[in-house]
Amino acid sequence: MTAHIPVMTAKVLEQLQPARGGVYVDCTVGLGGHARALLDAGATRLIGLDRDLDALAIARATLSPWSDRVELVHADYRSIGEVLDRCHTPLVDGALADLGLSSFQLETEGRGFSFQRDEPLDMRMDRSGGETAAALLARAREEELADVIFAYGEERFSRRIARAIVESRRQAAVDTTGRLASIVRRAVPRRGPMRIDPATRTFQALRIWVNRELEGLDRFVEAAARRLRAGARLVVITFHSLEDRIVKHTLRALERSGEVGIKVVTKKPLVPGDEEIARNPRARSAKLRAAERVA
Repeated sequence: MTAHIPVMTAKVLEQLQPARGGVYVDCTVGLGGHARALLDAGATRLIGLDRDLDALAIARATLSPWSDRVELVHADYRSIGEVLDRCHTPLVDGALADLGLSSFQLETEGRGFSFQRDEPLDMRMDRSGGETAAALLARAREEELADVIFAYGEERFSRRIARAIVESRRQAAVDTTGRLASIVRRAVPRRGPMRIDPATRTFQALRIWVNRELEGLDRFVEAAARRLRAGARLVVITFHSLEDRIVKHTLRALERSGEVGIKVVTKKPLVPGDEEIARNPRARSAKLRAAERVA
């Protein structure tokens, strides 16, 4: 497995300023890369959430040197309010959500996120419950599939792809990554060299659908903002335009309303530099937005 490299760590630390100490919540702790940096830089206590039990086990090992200062919770980031209540933590000194997939999730066999291997079409971040991508493909109507692939994958050939999936499943279940990728590649017209694999957008759309990645993202941003102390910041890292748009508009709406006392501190998103992209190509699409509670 490729070593996990947390994205824009220096920018995260610059925004969250853990050197001053305090309680920080990493809402998508993953393998613990950002959390380790926060603790190493001075965070007094860290609460880490993740819905991937396998990732949490690795994070527990990564953060073992600070075990007396860390609480790890199996939970979706959108449950931040409930988790902080259970941890008797009404307010925090900083909050982080990195919404990207990790190398671990992409490269671990059997997860079904990638078409680089032929394996069961799962795609669940939390394998303790919920429907797999294969189950959704088996029951979805053609129109529903087309809408999902168009909306979440921004795929202009969504209707062709949906029709091909429905026709193919009449012959045999579409239940492996290799079979799905092959169906999509045949459905997408080829006109000269292609910058990305034709299956990429469809796989992204299904992953978002399976994990409800956009559902409640705006409510999470508002809930996290309400849990900040005065002077504390919320940092959100997104990896595709749909997520970034929701985060941007939610933060701006909170700032305009004045209800929570939030000031957006990144008028334009921060992005990785050329050196980081060279070291970690998956960082290329990352965008970081931050807001501070001023009242």
